[in-house]
Amino acid sequence: FLIVSSPLFLVVILGESLPLRKMKTLRETLREKTLLNNFLEEHAYRLSNSDSKTATHPLRNYLDNCYMGNITIGTPPQEFRVIFDAGSADLWVPSISCVNEACRTHISFNYQNSSTFEKPGQPITVYYGSGIIQGFLGSDTVRIGNLGSLKQSFGLSEVEYGFDGAPFDGVLGLAFPSISSKGAIPVFDNLWSQGAFSEPVFAFYLSKSKPEGSVVMFGGVDRRFYKGELNWVPVSQPRHWLISMNHISMNGSIVACSHGCQAFVDTGTSLIYSSTDLVTNINKLLNARLEDSEVKGHATGSLPVSPHNKDSLVSCDAVKTLPPVIFNISGIDYPAQNFCLSIFHGGTETSSPETWILGDVFLRQYFSVFDRRNDRIGLAPAV
Repeated sequence: FLIVSSPLFLVVILGESLPLRKMKTLRETLREKTLLNNFLEEHAYRLSNSDSKTATHPLRNYLDNCYMGNITIGTPPQEFRVIFDAGSADLWVPSISCVNEACRTHISFNYQNSSTFEKPGQPITVYYGSGIIQGFLGSDTVRIGNLGSLKQSFGLSEVEYGFDGAPFDGVLGLAFPSISSKGAIPVFDNLWSQGAFSEPVFAFYLSKSKPEGSVVMFGGVDRRFYKGELNWVPVSQPRHWLISMNHISMNGSIVACSHGCQAFVDTGTSLIYSSTDLVTNINKLLNARLEDSEVKGHATGSLPVSPHNKDSLVSCDAVKTLPPVIFNISGIDYPAQNFCLSIFHGGTETSSPETWILGDVFLRQYFSVFDRRNDRIGLAPAV
């Protein structure tokens, strides 16, 4: 999902809508059969803390709005700044044949200068929460630090809408391959199959208020970035990093998700999103007031999000005394820190009445691990 200050929520729709239906989750099914504890124990395999194949890659925090890292494509390598997005599955960067305004302000890939480039030429269209890209598929060597993905399929945009002024050149999706364009194998899956790491996990530590210090790691986790133990949550469906939430409360009272709901865990979204009526109610409880927004957002993921042009402002004097909004996930409370600018935004009602997107503002507080082998997400308080 690609929504920056609006969700960076990206989803590959390929020209058709994705209706969401509420289904019984794996956790609910296992609980009904009294198998939940057995499942969690059997799948509690130990993540490596010192595996030589664990790769840590630095990310840059852009104004707490999005987190970007550098990759290279081609031979000799051409460098790009991309969002590492858990809400989408495709990698794309601008092509030299892209001529619209968004491409002029970003680095473009010159495939004519790469000796390892191959052009399958299939056209692609990728829909994001805050924009659209159209172009074609290519194949080349992609490097993330010391990790090299050979013959990696990726998109080359020829037309971009909604990415004017974005601080990144492209997007590297980390969701499941079932939502990639034209069946292209995502970067993570290609690295996994080529033996780049022994454990099929990636993890994020997102810094607060400073450009440096954020990382994405592949193949293991580093305990220095979180406190206590990881709490594991099964993925609801092996397409998106989507989990079940029990309820959302404030000051001891349930304010949303009263009968359970679903939430995307998304590094490509800046804030926390849900339908406008639910978010409006929470902002009222925070005594927030609406004002015109001066921040242009981006969103990468599979859940369409209506663009917003107003922000909800909370009295800075009251922020420290306001009770936190608490997300209960698998019986564990995850309080969300309050800010002068409300972290809650609406706009998802066109696709689902009560689906949430937990973006960077949530993940700055909680170190996150995405486990592909066991289809689960681990959360723990960040240091």
